[in-house]
Amino acid sequence: MIVFAHLSDTHFDGGARSVERARAAMDHLDALPHDLDAILVTGDIADNGTAAEYDTARTVLASRHPVLIGPGNHDVRGPYRAGLLGGSADDDTPVNQVLRTESAVYAMCDSSIPGRHDGLLAPETLAWLSGVLDETPSDVPVFIAFHHPPVELRIPTLDVIRQFGEADLADLVERHPNVAALLCGHVHSPAATTFAGRPLLLAPGIVSTVRLPWERDEHAGHIDPLLPPMLTFNVWDSGRLTTHYRVVGANDARVGGDRHA
Repeated sequence: MIVFAHLSDTHFDGGARSVERARAAMDHLDALPHDLDAILVTGDIADNGTAAEYDTARTVLASRHPVLIGPGNHDVRGPYRAGLLGGSADDDTPVNQVLRTESAVYAMCDSSIPGRHDGLLAPETLAWLSGVLDETPSDVPVFIAFHHPPVELRIPTLDVIRQFGEADLADLVERHPNVAALLCGHVHSPAATTFAGRPLLLAPGIVSTVRLPWERDEHAGHIDPLLPPMLTFNVWDSGRLTTHYRVVGANDARVGGDRHA
């Protein structure tokens, strides 16, 4: 049995609220009595892409469990790479990473487009992912992660900045039966659907939760600032994936104000 955690959208911005909410999630995971196979953090690590925000992320997102962090549309590749990976701040190429454990492979793809809020897996990212899949034995489950969901979720403000060009990704997934699931963030709302015949799992937002269209009226804003942060636990066992949703840090829910996606 494999158990790994998934969280997203920390939006570190120099303020206390984002730090407190992310720390509540990481403290919850570090206090577990058992080891996780991995922790996936699927983007929008920083709110403005500054070096100081990545310094905060490097400290707050550290864990005794293996952690794999990917960029989102609010991240900036150069400072991200320098602050979190020890690379060059002048390198603006996609930030693609793979974590191989004894039980599974986690491929974190960069779906960001510099200067834009919508997403795309660039040709070099798809080629990289194809290589990861080809190198992985067929009996080892692969979990593909990125920031932008490659499907519409019936949230109009976010559907227009989803991941586009998804046909190539679907073709790649369909050719590799050991792709167990795809995971993303960006939406600030826990959700589950399918893509290319596999589970597509969206992490709740750490910094905030988006109100769904049918939850709003003319007086309701886009973001509900009072809901606490959440994360998910994913369990892979005998070819079946089960996802559990966990609220953390409820006492911090009223800290701070409105946050954007």
